[in-house]
Amino acid sequence: MYESFSIIFVISVLLSYINYKWIKLPTTIGQMILALGIAITVMAMESVSPLTYAFFCDIVQNTDFTHILLDVLLGFLLFAGALHVNIQDLKKEKWSVFLFATFSVLISTFLIGGGLFFLAKLFSYDIPFIHCLLFGALISPTDPIAVIALLKEANISKSLQLKIEGESLFNDGIGVIVFSGILLFTEVSDVMQHGEQESIFLAITELFLVEVILGLAIGAALGFLGFKLMKSCQDDKFLSTMISLAIVFGGYALSSMLHTSGPLAMVVAGLYIGNAIKKPSFNDTSQENLIGFWYILDESLNGVLFVFLGLAIHLIEVESSTYLWMIPFSILLVLGARFISILIPYSLLKHSEHSWLKTTYILTWGGLKGGISLALAFSLAPELSKNTILLLTYSTVIFSILVQGLSIPKLVKKLY
Repeated sequence: MYESFSIIFVISVLLSYINYKWIKLPTTIGQMILALGIAITVMAMESVSPLTYAFFCDIVQNTDFTHILLDVLLGFLLFAGALHVNIQDLKKEKWSVFLFATFSVLISTFLIGGGLFFLAKLFSYDIPFIHCLLFGALISPTDPIAVIALLKEANISKSLQLKIEGESLFNDGIGVIVFSGILLFTEVSDVMQHGEQESIFLAITELFLVEVILGLAIGAALGFLGFKLMKSCQDDKFLSTMISLAIVFGGYALSSMLHTSGPLAMVVAGLYIGNAIKKPSFNDTSQENLIGFWYILDESLNGVLFVFLGLAIHLIEVESSTYLWMIPFSILLVLGARFISILIPYSLLKHSEHSWLKTTYILTWGGLKGGISLALAFSLAPELSKNTILLLTYSTVIFSILVQGLSIPKLVKKLY
């Protein structure tokens, strides 16, 4: 795994350089497009150079994308993303962020699940409804990694940026929890007796409460204790940065051992520390060093993630050409569900915007999907319609990043 990850890291740096010198797209999109090009080229060379193709396959397969992203990279990327968010500004959008990160995810999950079930019947394929819900759960959250990376390139208002950033930072953790709950129900549904249904739903409720409440509490404790340690040695700029690194390493491992949400813990810890170090009482040099370190780490790991998204096309299996016809319909289904899931809760809030419906359009189009959705799809067992869900997920993610990501600035300019 180490060798494969190292090779992908080197590739990401080289592609970043090529994009910087000649292509000049937003960095993450440029990297992914180039990686897609490499993957398609190597796949076309299978009969001409089987050794090259086999080498490429080994690199992608041995990386273990699900483990690398969900158990390693995600904690660092979420902490780094939260580090730059101003809590006082975020408070102004707290109700929007809360509703989008919770109710919107649930609404979207069931809309997409029901829509996919109907779509499969339309194409004469039998995909169990519970499997369709799994797709709805993993594709509903917006990916904070993709969103934050691409928002840097889009000239949008501060209020709108906070809505999108805040939602994406929190709803991936909620989405993973909803996905885990549906997966738990799937694992026991075949053997569940009627009298056991109540205990199953209690287990799912307990899972949700433990993951969310305990995850938030651990994140707050890590942020508070971590900052106290950093402040006590703030004159040593390197030690302060090392403590922040230990918070992510140790905090994510602790969350895993306690079976709670590591992503939510890292978001809260990052928010606390990021705002605490900006106070006048904290050493300016240590603050600049810490922010600079996490910026470089964030950019580097983002590059690895987006390069893998491009290379992962090799891992997608198409069982029938009919599934290819389902791709455009599933993309429209995800966008439609996103619009409705934003419109319903957002219409209940008071708005300072002149046209909140325009904001809803941008929130819909700016709800990018990314690596987390793909990692969850890879984690499915084959008997849970994995190949179908993986194909639809990958197609939606690629469309989201390439089409939606590149067109967000134009949409904002047109509507405002």
